[in-house]
Amino acid sequence: MASVTTTPLDHRMSLRQRLALRGIDGVTLLVLPAVLFLLAVFIYPFIYGLILSFRPKEGGMFANYQKFFSDPFLYDTILTTLWLAVPVTIISIAIALPVAFRVRLMTHQRLLTTILVLPVTLGTVLVAEGLLNYLGPQGWFSRTLMLIGMIDRPVKLTNNYWGVFSSLIITGFPFTFLLTLSYVSGIDPALEQAAATHGARSWQRFRYVMLPLLVPGLAIAFCLSFVQAFAVFPSAVLLGAPAGPTRVISIAAYQAAFEQYDYSMASAIAMIMAVVQLLIVVVILGIRNMFYRGSTAGGKG
Repeated sequence: MASVTTTPLDHRMSLRQRLALRGIDGVTLLVLPAVLFLLAVFIYPFIYGLILSFRPKEGGMFANYQKFFSDPFLYDTILTTLWLAVPVTIISIAIALPVAFRVRLMTHQRLLTTILVLPVTLGTVLVAEGLLNYLGPQGWFSRTLMLIGMIDRPVKLTNNYWGVFSSLIITGFPFTFLLTLSYVSGIDPALEQAAATHGARSWQRFRYVMLPLLVPGLAIAFCLSFVQAFAVFPSAVLLGAPAGPTRVISIAAYQAAFEQYDYSMASAIAMIMAVVQLLIVVVILGIRNMFYRGSTAGGKG
């Protein structure tokens, strides 16, 4: 009966009114530029790269993937990148968490936060160049240790794993800290105060009250920080050994594209990077679902 009465009305309505009845109005159309931006910048390049990865120079449809996983010089880059990205992410969160707990109680929180996130403005290349001068064989770090008698010869902290590791910590910590601070600040202090009223000590309040509320947020921070660290490239080239211990997967993709001019192979490596990152994110989010995901009394969590 309703459809019979509304059909004649549809013919008398304007196009704008008919679209509004279906949930498409001026406010909805404001989303259109963002959708077009996503399609142009993210969706189309991904689909194009995926299709290109199945069009190798030689061999069948899966020749690029077979080549990658049959060559240890190529597939070992996955483990090398994970060996950098996972520890860097864990340590960044381990440092950011106590710092965020301390900063949220300070009166000059904005000033300290600005200082802590300052490395973001420098960029990875500038940080890497600075570390070359600071951690190099003739850098301030080794000279200071030799001056006070702790070492007899310069410490080798560049052109190896530790140089890249240090750079990733410096450039990744501000991002991780901001994410962690947002979740820590979003938890109602009354929850911790209530636990203290019942006699819970500081460690017990953290272990049984704060941590369960923080774990879902920390999982998101872990995923975003991991994705950022997994895409390491300038640090691995400037501070590491691109042909040895720090030959990460992004370097393999770069060499395929700009040294071998095999864009199909480079696209395949990029797709493998995406799959590895996605698997890690899915595992972390799966663990996240095992913890509390409810309200934090008006905050995030």
